[in-house]
Amino acid sequence: MTGGLLLLAGALLLWPGSAALRRQRWRSVVRSADAALRPASGVPLPAVAATAAGAVAALLSTPLVAALAAGCAALAARAELHRRAGAQEEARLAALVEALTALGAELRSGRSLDEATRAAVAACADDDSGRALARAVRSPGDGAGEADDDRELGRALGRVAAAARLSARTGCSLVAVVGAVEDDLRARSRHRLELRSATAGSRASAALLAGLPVLGLAMGGGVGADPWRVLTTTGTGQLLLVAGVALEVGGLAWSARLVRRAVR
Repeated sequence: MTGGLLLLAGALLLWPGSAALRRQRWRSVVRSADAALRPASGVPLPAVAATAAGAVAALLSTPLVAALAAGCAALAARAELHRRAGAQEEARLAALVEALTALGAELRSGRSLDEATRAAVAACADDDSGRALARAVRSPGDGAGEADDDRELGRALGRVAAAARLSARTGCSLVAVVGAVEDDLRARSRHRLELRSATAGSRASAALLAGLPVLGLAMGGGVGADPWRVLTTTGTGQLLLVAGVALEVGGLAWSARLVRRAVR
């Protein structure tokens, strides 16, 4: 009985806390995003998708359909890469927020800047973001590259580097600026989530409207009209097919652009 209680007490002592579990979860998110962005071979994903879709369509239909399928597959693969890059950027921003939280807490507790920076880097789920934060705090003169970056992560690191330079020159506290950057990143993240929730219905409607032509082709084939043969073998049908695919791609691209600009 006593041995069992001792084992239980040891297990409770070794059980990771909520902060450790959160850091592990963010590390898994960042690693999965990195793996998704890294192709298995050196060939870009749009080229692979275009080649595969074009080859299959060439075997099953006409050269025009193969060209259209290859172009649509390349655009779809490019859009997927953009989506994965956005997810990776958000994961790194979340990791940076956790690191800034740890940095501010360590500085408020009275620890030195070097000790607080080491603790913040250890708390950061993304190694690259942690090293960039350490450079921005310890060598603020090297933070010009992050300040010129158009991405939100680079801008945040540029603000931290500017605050570190000001603190090194004047001796003012770094805690207030770190807290302000952290609050700003959290507010922007909440704003993006709210906008995504608000536009979820519109995005679902756009996807449904984009699939209606395919449903129309299936229904026409079901009643014996054979619209696919008309679109692929006649001159008028081929013109209509090219125009329809162009309108579909343009509409989806415009909708995605509007959503992306609204979320930013």
